[in-house]
Amino acid sequence: MTPSRFLRCAITSALCVVVMICSAPASNAGQTSLKAADPSVVEVGSTYVGVQAVGGGILARQASTPDGLATAPTQRIWTDTRDLGDVWAPEIVVDGGRFYVYFTAGRDAAHRMYVISSAQPTTGYGSETKLALPGDRWAIDGTLFTFNGQRWFVWSGWAGDTNVEQNLYIARMSSPTTPTGARYVISQPRESWERVVGNPYINESPEAIKDPNGQLHIAYSANGSWSDRYCLADLRLRVGGDPTNVWDWYKSNGCLFGSNQAQMMTGWDATLYANGPGHHTFVLPGGDIANSPPAGNRFPMMYHAVAKGTPYEWRNRYWYTGTAVWWGSTTYRRANSPGAATDTGFSLKFFE
Repeated sequence: MTPSRFLRCAITSALCVVVMICSAPASNAGQTSLKAADPSVVEVGSTYVGVQAVGGGILARQASTPDGLATAPTQRIWTDTRDLGDVWAPEIVVDGGRFYVYFTAGRDAAHRMYVISSAQPTTGYGSETKLALPGDRWAIDGTLFTFNGQRWFVWSGWAGDTNVEQNLYIARMSSPTTPTGARYVISQPRESWERVVGNPYINESPEAIKDPNGQLHIAYSANGSWSDRYCLADLRLRVGGDPTNVWDWYKSNGCLFGSNQAQMMTGWDATLYANGPGHHTFVLPGGDIANSPPAGNRFPMMYHAVAKGTPYEWRNRYWYTGTAVWWGSTTYRRANSPGAATDTGFSLKFFE
């Protein structure tokens, strides 16, 4: 959970400037012993709960630290008894004191989002319910959050019935299991740095968090996960913006966490030890963006990656622990779009 190099950094908030000197990491910085992809972790009281897709089902783990999840006993909380197909990327969420695990299941163009729920984090889950997402298109990597009193669901999907590109969509939810209204696209992989590896080009694994100014962010993964060009980027909703209006979202001008310097946003450095970091999870108390961290403090996150020096293959992905920090006065720029060409606010810096 140490940063990727000696770093002298100034973190500016409205009240103070914090200067940190960070020590260099070991060569396996942040890598856990769990060979797996797509971590999803929430803090529940004094413990941490993570979920993982394995062998046509979903496992849950509980430990006293995020690192401890790798070796924690597993509990099988759901099995694909109806042969839905491939099971991907479960996401654990807490809403109203109840635990919900959203996941993707299906084959090829039939991938859709499902949900199970329980009063307990690692036991008691019932049968799955298919989410009736608007449009009923291919959908993966979905998650629920509440912003300004409204539940929202955000996911990666196709515009139509064929795999041209993966966009990020958002829709309102009237309950943790019931979408309502239309779906709205909020991001498409159209920037050069997120089109380095494609066919299709990809925006996926969106994760919501709220910055110290109260603005909503959706941090997401770009480029193909089969490549070490996989990376994390950011969408920031402008002050007073409408989450359903694509032009109210401003995108980082490059990767914020990645292993190839040419793709990084100016002022952000590539990783030293983790190749192709992506599909992250912010480890928030109760999994609630209302508990998003303040400025000036590093906070825990997890992601998957392949150790540098190891062949970049899906089978070589591990869960990694890391940290992030809010980075103030960061301007995102765009051209040939409605609305202002720039937006300044908090961004994120990630550390191995």
